[in-house]
Amino acid sequence: MSTAVAPRRIGYRWTVCALLFAVTTVNYIDRQVLGILAPTLQHELHWSESAYGDVVSWFSLVYAFGFLLAGRWLDRVGVRRGFAVAVVAWSVAAIAHAFARTTAGFSAARALLGLGESANFPGAIKTVAEWFPKRERALATGIFNAGTNTGAILTPLLVPWIVLRWGWQWAFIATGSLGFLWLVLWLALYRSPETHPRVTQDELAHIRSDPGEEAEATVPWIRLLGVRQTWAFAVGKLLADPIWWFYLYWLPKFLDSTYGIKLAHVALPLIVVYLVADAGSVGGGWLSSALIKRGWTVNRARKTAMLAMALLIVPTALAPLAGSMWAAVAIVSVAAAAHQAWSANVYTLASDMFPRAAVGSVVGIGAFAGAMGGVLFQRVTGRILEANGNDYTPIFIICGLAYVTAWTIIHFLAPRLEPATLEEPARV
Repeated sequence: MSTAVAPRRIGYRWTVCALLFAVTTVNYIDRQVLGILAPTLQHELHWSESAYGDVVSWFSLVYAFGFLLAGRWLDRVGVRRGFAVAVVAWSVAAIAHAFARTTAGFSAARALLGLGESANFPGAIKTVAEWFPKRERALATGIFNAGTNTGAILTPLLVPWIVLRWGWQWAFIATGSLGFLWLVLWLALYRSPETHPRVTQDELAHIRSDPGEEAEATVPWIRLLGVRQTWAFAVGKLLADPIWWFYLYWLPKFLDSTYGIKLAHVALPLIVVYLVADAGSVGGGWLSSALIKRGWTVNRARKTAMLAMALLIVPTALAPLAGSMWAAVAIVSVAAAAHQAWSANVYTLASDMFPRAAVGSVVGIGAFAGAMGGVLFQRVTGRILEANGNDYTPIFIICGLAYVTAWTIIHFLAPRLEPATLEEPARV
């Protein structure tokens, strides 16, 4: 009588996913410190609303161009080395904020931070594409993308505590040092699936179980820009990413100016927003993956999940009209959760429609579009608030309608999410 050996319930690929979750958490902690400290720094350094908008937009501007370089660079050097270099760069930049004393100094530190952090998402999406079959990618993406919310939850807990004891400079130094701790784990634990000693042959076969997933040569940008699938992904980032960054950089200021919520008390409402958003990130990835497992096509599952999230976000337009701080927090919490569910599925579109060798570049192009949208939105937000006396209503109306607009354009550009045809045309 033969004895069956029970397969492992959890493969090593989920350890890799945990590393991606951890680095994304660190990424967002470093990114959000300035947003938490914005009212304090504005008072101390005498920034206007437009000056603050310009400072945070420098992150987005360099982040945008960094995405183009990072996606291409990661496709060439691989994620192990690429992530290591990127984390060192952004950790040094995060610490450098502690030594800035002028708007120009903070702008320079934000620019350097944007350059280093631009590698995180192209690297994470590329890693997911290398370690997971298509049917698991949305869930894996949702899990690591939940690090954005975890970082946003931890930051308002850590930063006020550090600031009230040692001053705002130490908030940047302490949080900026976290990346070096993650780097030690990454270098010790990460190898490619084919060479990793902890990956069994069964798990490797599972990872490579999608048909037509053979390794391919790097695809030139010009060819990627010539297919509608690239533009569909870019639109999903262009219209949605600026809204998330608005929450990250302006929500503490909105709560301060509208409800008088100061640094010592800002943690609880922000924690509520990002805890709910965390559930949305994992739930959005789970939803489309579950629909695919039930027999739905990738196109139907992704589009259904994304449309549901876009419709949930429409009531965000009412947030400034809420009767209380907690009513506003509830509205924004639902919107933040739906954004993260949307984001988990949009990121997965890149690996749905493109071969692994092109995923990093495509994510870089899309993230460039999202970051450039963020540059414009942050600068416009500051100027609108200065012009209308800190009335956030027009800003939240834009937030409410952006995702429905994006979904419509994505469906027009990629009606079936068919794989992109990237071969060079035959010569005659």
